[in-house]
Amino acid sequence: MNYKLAFEVERGDFETAGDASRKIKRTLQQLGISNKIIRKVSIAGYEGEMNLAIHSLGGTILLTVAEKEIDLTIEDRGPGIQDLSLAMTEGWSTAGDEARRMGFGAGMGLPNMQKNADHFQIDSKVGVGTKIAMKFFL
Repeated sequence: MNYKLAFEVERGDFETAGDASRKIKRTLQQLGISNKIIRKVSIAGYEGEMNLAIHSLGGTILLTVAEKEIDLTIEDRGPGIQDLSLAMTEGWSTAGDEARRMGFGAGMGLPNMQKNADHFQIDSKVGVGTKIAMKFFL
């Protein structure tokens, strides 16, 4: 099995934010993936999708389902993360007032992605962007 899906997420698009993670969940259910794995991928996907809408200049989510693992890659078009260790701290956030008024920006996005993934890698360059690669073993 080798199944791929890609989604674009625009900066500040809170109306459709969450659509990609819902489609990912539905696809994994249709592929017969266990509920335990679906939950982990869904949480990580939603957190990544919201980070794209809140913090980035937009970006993509790529889901690849293979025989023994699911890969979820989230890549944005900037602005990059200045202090990666601080960004990985639970409760720390750079979310603006609009996102906070809507109930987002609690500073749990990156930590939740890391907790749910079996493998988590983040690379960020200020002025360029951020790429997060996660693996979930089946």
